Amino acid sequence: MDKWRRKYAWLDHIMLAYERFTERYGTHYAAAVTYFSVLSLVPILMIGFAVAGFVLQSQPDLLADLRGAIAEAVPDKQLSEQVNEAVNTALESKGTVGIIGLLGAAYSGLGWMGNLRDALTAQWGHAKENLPFFGTLWRDLLALIGLGLAILLSFGITALGTGFAEQVLEWLGLENAGWAHVLLRIGTIVLSLVANWLVFLWVLARLPRKPVSWRSALRGALAGAIGFEVLKQAATIFLSFTTKSPTSAAFGSVIGVLVFANLVAQFILFITAWTATAKENREPEVVQAPPPAVISPVVEMRSGPSPSLMLGAGAVVGAVLGLRWRRK
Repeated sequence: MDKWRRKYAWLDHIMLAYERFTERYGTHYAAAVTYFSVLSLVPILMIGFAVAGFVLQSQPDLLADLRGAIAEAVPDKQLSEQVNEAVNTALESKGTVGIIGLLGAAYSGLGWMGNLRDALTAQWGHAKENLPFFGTLWRDLLALIGLGLAILLSFGITALGTGFAEQVLEWLGLENAGWAHVLLRIGTIVLSLVANWLVFLWVLARLPRKPVSWRSALRGALAGAIGFEVLKQAATIFLSFTTKSPTSAAFGSVIGVLVFANLVAQFILFITAWTATAKENREPEVVQAPPPAVISPVVEMRSGPSPSLMLGAGAVVGAVLGLRWRRK
């Protein structure tokens, strides 16, 4: 692996991103983001029911059409009456349901945004700081509103481009041409990629708690847009299989939402780690200076007579022996 990483720069970049993702607890942060994502569904549905209640109350024709559709869909008269009674109860309590939904959406939305911003900041290599509570809450609310506007702009670009393309085909008389619809499908995918790119650019550059330049997020946003489009297509195929039977429709859709939310959260954090570990964003390695040299004299202690005494004794013995030899 080390040999391949030295040979292929793109593989080394992916491995660096994976190491950053695991070291910065990407999976744990993704689990927290997934929890608040699923938790946000219930308040959003409550707000939707409340809005529908206000619309139906002010539009008696729509309410009559809804009752007629319920009567056609539910042949049993008793069950149809129960469903209509549930609709009436929802209409009567639309204000309470809307307020509870708004409070729940505010709690889950701010929790989702706070965990997402902390996760993105961690992937950029910054430690979590002790920030003031109300200041952080206010910034998270502004970030949530900004992300919502970016998503609305994304959907607006896709819907406007698709609708305009359909109108152009009708003007040209090509609404029945197969090749024209193929080109329209390709154009729709391109527009969706542009919309996803704008959203990911906002997420990578503006949601981390530390400033990130737009230039640093351009490549990561493009990779995120392509990967997110692949995830959306895979989710569409999965949901098409789950709707074939009542049992899979009841449980498969819930499991699909959980898996899709977690995959998207992990994908966003991995793309952030991949962007943060790009060559232009890496921090230069600091070469540590060698430790200072320590010169310490070594003193050795020997037991027994000193060398000078032994030398003197040897000289005396040699002189005595020399005299005796001469006398002989």
